[in-house]
Amino acid sequence: MAQPSDTYTAFNGMLALASGSLATTAIAAHRALAQDPAAIVTLIAHDTGRTVDLDLRGTEAEVATRHAGSEAPSAPASAQATGPRGRGRPRLGVVAREITLLPEHWQWLAGQPGGTSVALRKLVLQAMRDGAGPDALRRARERAYAFMSTMAGNLPGFEEATRALFAGDADRLATHIAAWPPDVRKLALRLAQPRQDGEGG
Repeated sequence: MAQPSDTYTAFNGMLALASGSLATTAIAAHRALAQDPAAIVTLIAHDTGRTVDLDLRGTEAEVATRHAGSEAPSAPASAQATGPRGRGRPRLGVVAREITLLPEHWQWLAGQPGGTSVALRKLVLQAMRDGAGPDALRRARERAYAFMSTMAGNLPGFEEATRALFAGDADRLATHIAAWPPDVRKLALRLAQPRQDGEGG
């Protein structure tokens, strides 16, 4: 079963059939194979740039039903209800884990406003914000490379385009993939763009 993602694109060869939810693109793939059983259909998950395996057996309605339930991840265990809540602090999805620090670290944390837990959460949040830009850029390059390797590994300019991608040279990347099939070129450029967490792909 496919892993949850936000957006997918189904290709027949180098031609994009549809973009959208897993069910939408699965139906497009099913129709393409119904018209031509020898068609080479590929489904790409935008969040990873990788291919997704589909179960396209049965009728179009069966395919839609089968893949409609794969689009939303289940709630994390820490957020699921486990029974009636008693008195005390509300569930915030807090997970207790052991950490090891030197005595001077504990002393500094204990002196921060709100105490140790609040100070640690603030430090982690700040580190997440500081790393958001570089992390988003790294993920964009990785998913674009995964997609390009699958769909364009044998196309002219692939090696040069890959070098431009990881060098962060958008103009050179666009130049080297200019002769690629339009739908492949468009999605490669789209996936190469960093996006914020939660943003559609």
